[in-house]
Amino acid sequence: MGKIECKTCEHHHEHEHHHHHEHDTHEQLRLIIITAVLLVGAVVVEHWLQLETWQLLLVYLIPYIIIGHDTLKEAVEGLAHGNPFNEHFLMSVATIGALCIGFLPGAETQFPEAVFVMLFFQVGELFEGYAEGKSRDSIAHLMEIKPDSATLWRKEEGGKWKEVTVAPEEVKINDVIVIRPGEKVPLDGMVIEGKSALNTVALTGESLPRDVAEGDEVISGCVNLSGVLRVRVTKPYGESTVQKIIRLVESAGETKSKSETFITRFARIYTPIVVLAAVALAIVPPLLIAFAQHLSPITLFSTWLYRALMFLVVSCPCALVISVPLTFFGGIGGASRHGILIKGANYIDVLSKIDTVVFDKTGTLTHGQFAVTAVHPDSCDEHQLLHLAAHVEHFSTHPIGAALRDAFPDEATDGCKVDHVREVAGQGIIAAVGDKEVAVGNTKLMDAVGAEWHDCKHLGTIIHVAIDGKYAGHIVINDQIKADSAEAIKALSELGVKRTVMLTGDRKEVAENVAKTLGITEYHAELMPADKVQRIEDISHLLPLTSHLCFVGDGINDAPVLARADVGIAMGGLGSDAAIEAADVVLMDDKPSKIALAIRLARRTLNIARQNVWLAIGIKLAVLVLAAVGMATMWMAVFADVGVTVLAVLNAMRALRA
Repeated sequence: MGKIECKTCEHHHEHEHHHHHEHDTHEQLRLIIITAVLLVGAVVVEHWLQLETWQLLLVYLIPYIIIGHDTLKEAVEGLAHGNPFNEHFLMSVATIGALCIGFLPGAETQFPEAVFVMLFFQVGELFEGYAEGKSRDSIAHLMEIKPDSATLWRKEEGGKWKEVTVAPEEVKINDVIVIRPGEKVPLDGMVIEGKSALNTVALTGESLPRDVAEGDEVISGCVNLSGVLRVRVTKPYGESTVQKIIRLVESAGETKSKSETFITRFARIYTPIVVLAAVALAIVPPLLIAFAQHLSPITLFSTWLYRALMFLVVSCPCALVISVPLTFFGGIGGASRHGILIKGANYIDVLSKIDTVVFDKTGTLTHGQFAVTAVHPDSCDEHQLLHLAAHVEHFSTHPIGAALRDAFPDEATDGCKVDHVREVAGQGIIAAVGDKEVAVGNTKLMDAVGAEWHDCKHLGTIIHVAIDGKYAGHIVINDQIKADSAEAIKALSELGVKRTVMLTGDRKEVAENVAKTLGITEYHAELMPADKVQRIEDISHLLPLTSHLCFVGDGINDAPVLARADVGIAMGGLGSDAAIEAADVVLMDDKPSKIALAIRLARRTLNIARQNVWLAIGIKLAVLVLAAVGMATMWMAVFADVGVTVLAVLNAMRALRA
């Protein structure tokens, strides 16, 4: 019970934080409106009443303090903590200077400009907060998959079964939970009773529901759409898919890209230089001009101080420091909406430069599930051949046995009796089906029972069948190529990926057929896991320094190769543990076509970040030059700083839309 209270308390704090953020935004907007009204009033007062300079200062100080108190406070705190060179400090110095400049001999008052700079700076902050909120919302859609409670089905002391609502953390492995239509699946488990369809859109980005029945696995984060399910829990809440995904996406924002790291370092060096340059601009030119023309420097000081203040406002690096990280954050959020989980902004950099993609075959380009592709009977019909093979393989755990049972699903209800089942290691299975002895296996088993077998030209695994020692025919079993694998290879080629390579442990003929069908440029067959790592090494050594290699695998047996590649992309299989742990990028719905989408999104995100850098630097440099030669106004300076920041933030928000 204590845990439920704790969970409720935690939920309350999250709720409270959300409301606190909303309250701050509303408060900021309210202050902006009040200041705008007071600023207009102050301008009217200045126009109609002939007031002394100090009286005018008092009139303008009211809106200035209302809108600027937070910025001034941040500037003081920065100074106190030894971090003076931030945008709050630059804005405070520039606006206080503008308020004071009117008291210098021969100088004009700049009171409206000072208030407007601070007002527009707050408008920029409001836009930044809104954009960051939107970016967080794009990741918060994953938080919506977080379950609030679980319905536990447990036995009471009197022996009666009862449903009890508990916090998901309280549920243990092997407990049974009940999931009704409309409820979220709170923990990973296996269906022991019921049929339903699950909405997986929050995890995979796919709107098509997934049907589940008894024996199927379900993962946390899906929404139950139709029937009531009873599920036996297989993982504790802390290790559930939903918790792993939430942790992964939350931590993704903490890993900086090269671009972000560069911008942060650049701002640390750039800002002190700008402050010193502004001080030099205010002092050096008036002294030099006064010395050259035999004038008093005091008369020139106000002009150059005004230019220095403009220089400070323009040079504030807000647009870069805010918009570039926001762009990458938005890119990660936008990708997550499509079931593409990118573990950090640094992988966006690398993904955008991919020109070689190496694929594992089984489970990546193919389903990794065997299915019957052809039935060739000799001494019986197709139905009987499948019927007998399915009966013999009824108790087998091998994937081939599953494929045969799937091809003849009614074998368990046709009344045939199966006795004396014996498995011959490395050869197959022999069993008595009714009054017949049936052998199902490879050519070695056929030789052992004296059946005269013949080979098949079809590609795949050939399962031979003999009845009472006489050859009855063979069944061809093959792995199925995924529906969108060909589309994935084509899309990568269109993106300029020069080389696609397939690595597989399968036979050469099978690999050649898959590569030819999909249009893959190169393949290597009959490889052990260690051989795959060596192949990746060989391919990497031949790549130029500017090129990057991406490996795509199912994340279960490909961990060493995923780790070796520049970017490891795993087919998440709706939340495979190994995939989430091993890879840099996880595709939650196993679709190879999402690889091209991930590269496109990475390139788009990087392009938006570059646009923001050039926009900010270009406009700032232009206005800085104009300010230095006296051709710029404070309004232009405000646009070059806050206006450019607003434009850059709005541009960064495009990264959210995939």
